[in-house]
Amino acid sequence: MSAELTLAAPRGTKPPRHLADLAPDERRDAVAAMGEKPYRADQLARHYFTRLTDDPADMTDLPAPSRERLVGALLPRLLSLVREVSCDRGTTRKMLWRAADGTLIESVLMRYPDRVTMCVSSQAGCGMGCPFCATGQAGLTRNLSAAEIVEQVVAGARALARQGTRVSNVVFMGMGEPLANYRAVLGAVRRLTDPGPNGLGMSQRGVTVSTVGLVPAMRRLADEGLSVTLAVSLHAPDDELRDTLVPINTRWKVAEVLEAARSYAKTTGRRVSVEYALIRDVNDQAHRADLLGRLLRRHLGGNLVHVNLIPLNPTPGSAWTASRPEDQREFVRRLERHRVPVTVRDTRGREIDGACGQLAANER
Repeated sequence: MSAELTLAAPRGTKPPRHLADLAPDERRDAVAAMGEKPYRADQLARHYFTRLTDDPADMTDLPAPSRERLVGALLPRLLSLVREVSCDRGTTRKMLWRAADGTLIESVLMRYPDRVTMCVSSQAGCGMGCPFCATGQAGLTRNLSAAEIVEQVVAGARALARQGTRVSNVVFMGMGEPLANYRAVLGAVRRLTDPGPNGLGMSQRGVTVSTVGLVPAMRRLADEGLSVTLAVSLHAPDDELRDTLVPINTRWKVAEVLEAARSYAKTTGRRVSVEYALIRDVNDQAHRADLLGRLLRRHLGGNLVHVNLIPLNPTPGSAWTASRPEDQREFVRRLERHRVPVTVRDTRGREIDGACGQLAANER
C-alpha cells in the first residue's frame, strides 16, 4: 500500500489547476479543449518557466483575445505574499505565503558564495508529529499541489533574476513530509528539472527530497529514474528514542529505514544524506554517536552516506534546545572515528523565526 493512501492529507479546498501541474502533452490537451491551437501551451510554458512571467501583458506573441482566457485557465494566481523577513545581511530571506484557500505555507531563499538554495514546503503543516518541530506540532492542514510547490521556486527565481542570478538548488525541507505527498512532489521535481521551456531546467543533482522514513515511498522513489539526493531525517539511532522523536518510527524501524536508504543509494548511485538534529541531553550523547556510526557503516558503508548534523533551532516555549558546543564537537569526533563523513549545517535565520513553521504559527 502506498504512502499516499496510508498517510492521506485531510480533505480541503482543491487548488486551481495550473500549467505546472500538467505534463507537456497534458498542457496541449488542455489548451486544445479550450478551442485554441495546442502550441499555445508551449508558448505559455515558455513565458512561465523561462521568462518567469504570468502577466498577460507580457505575452505579446499570443493573440490579444486569447491571453486573458489562457492565463486565467492555466496560470491562476496560487500564492500571495503575506510577509517577508531577512537576515544574514540579506542572504537569507524567509517568505510566508497564503494560498487561494487561505492556507499558510513558508519557503526560504538562502544565498551562499557558490550557490543559491530554495527550501520549499510540500504540505501545509505536517502530520508526522515530531515533538521538536513547530510544523509537526501544528498538525496537517492539506497537501500542496505540484504547482504550489513549483510556484515557491518561481517566486524565488523572479527575485533573483532582478539581481542577475538564479536558483541552483532546491531542498524539500520546509513544511510537511514530502513523501507523504508523493505524487505532487514527484510532479514538482519533474517541472523543476524538465529542460526549458517545459520546466525550469535545473539539474536533478541540485534537488534534495527529505523524508522521516516512509519506507515504501523511499523504495518507490528509487525506481523513478531520478538522480535527486535523498535526505533521511533520522534524529536518533535507537528505536526506543526515535519512537518518541519521530513517531512514524513505530511503523518503520531504524534498520528498515537505513536498508531502504541503502537500496536508494545502490539503485541511483547517489549518496544519501542523514539529517540529525542535535538536541541537548536528548540525542547528543557520545554513546549515541558511536551507535549511529556503527549502524551507518553496517548499512551504508563509508561511501554511500553523509551525516548532516543540525544544531536545533528552538521554537518559542519549547523545552527542546540545541546541544552544548562541547557535546556537538564530541559527536562529530565520534562519527569521524567511525569513518563516517559528517558536517555541521550552517545555522541561518534564528533571528527571523527560522525554524520551519514559526512564521505561519505567529500569523495564525
